Amino acid sequence: MSETAAPKNFIRQIIDEDLKTGKNGNKVATRFPPEPNGYLHIGHAKSICLNFGIAKDYSGTCNLRFDDTNPVKEDVEYVESIQEDIQWLGFKWANLYFASDYFEKIYQFAEQLIKLEKAYVCGLNADQLREYRGTLTEPGKNSPDRNRSVEENLDLFRRMRAGEFPDGKYILRAKIDMASANLNLRDPALYRIRRAHHHKTGDTWCIYPMYDYAHALSDMIEGITHSICTLEFEDHRPLYDWILEVLKTPCHPQQIEFSRLNLDYTVMSKRKLLQLVQEKHVSGWDDPRMPTIQGMRRRGYPAEAIRDFCERVGVTKKDSCIEIGMLETCVRENLDKKAPRGMAVLRPIRVVLENYPEGQVEEVEVPNHPQNPEMGTRKVQFSKVILIEEEDFMENPPNKFFRLGLGREVRLRSAYYIKCTGVKKDADGRVVEILATYDPATKGGSSPDGRKVKGTLHWVSEAHSVKAQIRLYDRFFNDPNPGAGGTDFLTQVNPQSLVILPDARIEKSLTEAAPGAHYQFERQGYFCADYKETKPGHPVFNRTVTLRDSWAKEKSV
Repeated sequence: MSETAAPKNFIRQIIDEDLKTGKNGNKVATRFPPEPNGYLHIGHAKSICLNFGIAKDYSGTCNLRFDDTNPVKEDVEYVESIQEDIQWLGFKWANLYFASDYFEKIYQFAEQLIKLEKAYVCGLNADQLREYRGTLTEPGKNSPDRNRSVEENLDLFRRMRAGEFPDGKYILRAKIDMASANLNLRDPALYRIRRAHHHKTGDTWCIYPMYDYAHALSDMIEGITHSICTLEFEDHRPLYDWILEVLKTPCHPQQIEFSRLNLDYTVMSKRKLLQLVQEKHVSGWDDPRMPTIQGMRRRGYPAEAIRDFCERVGVTKKDSCIEIGMLETCVRENLDKKAPRGMAVLRPIRVVLENYPEGQVEEVEVPNHPQNPEMGTRKVQFSKVILIEEEDFMENPPNKFFRLGLGREVRLRSAYYIKCTGVKKDADGRVVEILATYDPATKGGSSPDGRKVKGTLHWVSEAHSVKAQIRLYDRFFNDPNPGAGGTDFLTQVNPQSLVILPDARIEKSLTEAAPGAHYQFERQGYFCADYKETKPGHPVFNRTVTLRDSWAKEKSV
C-alpha cells in the first residue's frame, strides 16, 4: 500500500483485515457505478474519491460502470459528462463498462433462477403488487402466480423477451419470502417489460433488469471485491447476497455502506436539480450555483480543493449534514497558494488627482503574489484619473471607517498616498466624482516622513483599465435545509445568489486570462475567467468564493 495512504476509516480497516487473511487473493477491486440519468454532483464526488482512492492506495483497480438499466431516463449526454467529470477530478478508471454489456449474461442468470425455482413470472398489476406486498407491520401475500411450473415460467419469460406482451403485463420476480421483515426480500422484481430505445443497445431489448439484480451480477462478473455504496442500500444488501448465493457464483463481492454527503444550503436530489434546470431557475446543469461537478468547475472550484474536502469530511456510518463553509474553506486555502493577484473595481467611482501632471502615465510594479516572489511582478498603469470602489468612499465617514473620506488620506496599493479634497455631485446629490491630491514622495506606498495611514485601497487607471462583466455568486438557498418540513424549496431561493455587475473595470493584464484561470481580486475574493462566455474583448469573471466566510460572520452577529 502507498506510504501516503489516506487515514484509516472503517472501510479501509475491513480491507486491511481481508488482505491480512488472504481473502480475494489479496486483490482489491472497486467500481464507481453511476446511472447516466443526470449530471454528477458533490455527493458523487465523495464516492468517486473513496472508490478510486482506495484502488490507488491498495494498488488495486477501480472500474467505471454505467448502470444503464433504465433507458427511459438515460442519455449519451450524461455518459459523456460523467466521464469528463471523473477525469477532471483527477482519476482514471481501470476499465470502462456498461451494465448493458452484460444484458445477455444477466438474462441467462434469470433463466437459471427460474430453473432453480427461485424466480417466477407474475401478472399482478402495479396496484395489486402494492396490495400484496404488505406493510412494515403486516406480512405480504403470495402472488397467485407464485407456483407456476418451471416450464410455464420459462415460456412466459422467453415470450416477454420476444416482445409478445405489452409493457406492464408481466414482471419476473424472485421467489424469497413474502413474510420477511425486510420489504426488499418480499419477492422483489428482477425484470420488467419496457419498450424504450436504449442509448447503447438500441431496440434489441424490450425487457430490462432491475437495478438490485443487475448490480449484484455486474459486480460479480467484473470480479469486484468491495462493492462500496451509500447507506440507503443497506436494506438491499440481503437481496444482493441472496442473488449471488442462490446462483453459486464464482466470486461474491462484499457490499459495504457508508453515509452519503449532505451539505447545508444545498439540494442534491436529482429530481430537484432537474426541476431547477427545466424550469430555468438556473442557466443549466453547469450553472455556477449548482452543486454539480460541472457547476463547481465553472464557478472556479479547483479539483484539488474538492478532493481535499471529501477527505476532510471522512467516511462514517452515520448520516450528517456538513457545513458548506467547510467546502469554501478548502477552496480558499487552495487558491490562496496559487492564484495570482489582480486589481478589479466592481462598482467604480472616479477619483481625479488634481495635482497629478496632465497626460502623465506611470507604470507601477506590482507583485503577482505577495507571499510567492517566484510568481514575479507585473506593471500596472497609473494616471491622473483612477477608479476605486464606491463603498471605499464616504463623504462624512464615522471614526472607524478607515477608507477615503473628505479630508482623509489613504494608501493606493503599490502607488501613492492620496487625500480627498472635495466631491462632485449629480442633480440628485449623489457623489459621482471624488477630487483628491497625491503625495509624490510616497511612491510605492510608503511615506519618507514616517506618517501612517490605516486604509489601503485597490484601484485601476480609468484610461488603461478594461470593462468586464463580473458575476457575484452566493449560496442558492437562504435556508440551511431547503425543503424541510414539506416547505416548497423554491420559496427559499436566495434572490442575491447571482448579482451581475456589467460595468466593472479590471486592470489590463486580466484581459489575457485564459478561460478557467483563477485570480484573487485584491480585497474582493477569488474569481475565475468563465470558460464558457469569456471572449476576446468581452471578459467575464465568476466569483468563486469570498476572501472570508461572510455567512459565518453574519450568523455570529
